[in-house]
Amino acid sequence: VLQKGLKENFADAQVSVVDCPDLTREPFNFPAEGICGKPRIADVGGVPYLIPIAQKEKVYDLNTVAKDIELPGAFILGAGAVSSRVVGINAEFIPIVKTKSEKKPAVNGSYVAQINPADKGCLLEKYSSKYTDCEFGLLANLYASEGQPGKVIEVKANGRTGELNFVSCLRQTLEKHYGEKPVGMGGTFIIQKGKAKIHIMPPEFSACPLNTDEDVNNWLKFFEMKAPLICQPVIVSRDPGFDLRVEHTHCFSHHGEGGHYHQDTSPDSVQYLGYFQPAELLFRIDRPQETHLVGRD
Repeated sequence: VLQKGLKENFADAQVSVVDCPDLTREPFNFPAEGICGKPRIADVGGVPYLIPIAQKEKVYDLNTVAKDIELPGAFILGAGAVSSRVVGINAEFIPIVKTKSEKKPAVNGSYVAQINPADKGCLLEKYSSKYTDCEFGLLANLYASEGQPGKVIEVKANGRTGELNFVSCLRQTLEKHYGEKPVGMGGTFIIQKGKAKIHIMPPEFSACPLNTDEDVNNWLKFFEMKAPLICQPVIVSRDPGFDLRVEHTHCFSHHGEGGHYHQDTSPDSVQYLGYFQPAELLFRIDRPQETHLVGRD
């Protein structure tokens, strides 16, 4: 299904089932070997807690989320916002955490991408270099598993010929094929070659309400960042009525760049390599009572 859809949007695409590579090694350096074992997705909070006006009191903990999704000790990947209570500002959160279990403390391999106060560029830092908690704020889309090795879906796609970004192409392909049956996937992929359009939220929350997508885009800071970028996507083919963010991807690198992935900007040369696992369960945590569809891109 995925290969057929990708070939409509990329010059070359190959999808196969392989053994998950050891994710503790370069370029991932994750605190778990794989993305297998009781795979599940959690959509926590939501964009309505960020815009039109940020509700800074919305703070969560990945160790608590792991218990809420009935998988204490889970290995969690995904995309979210930092806890401004901890970090002191607003920033992009790239969660990569082996949550605590009865026997072991949490191992936090997460990154934070913020606007550098010195030059207004990207400042990417390891979360654990400054903080000891596993908090995040406002919203997150998370893929969780036992972090075990096992069989995964390997996706290779080179040379984008269509308009869709890599993640949207995967999601829309699933939606087209499976229709009303929601299919969720998570994992990691690398933009191996090329450049990508990435945003980082400003350090200050907007004082005036952000009421339209245009308002949001004027508030966000956009960058062109270079490969290799290691990305954490969470995808649900369609929303079965839980007010989900159906796709959300953050990325980091070992050259100081990272943030929220939108699209590659070098379609001819871009190369993607990804490892995905279909999720068995979906959890919706702290769903906003008042909602809207602004700022979900």
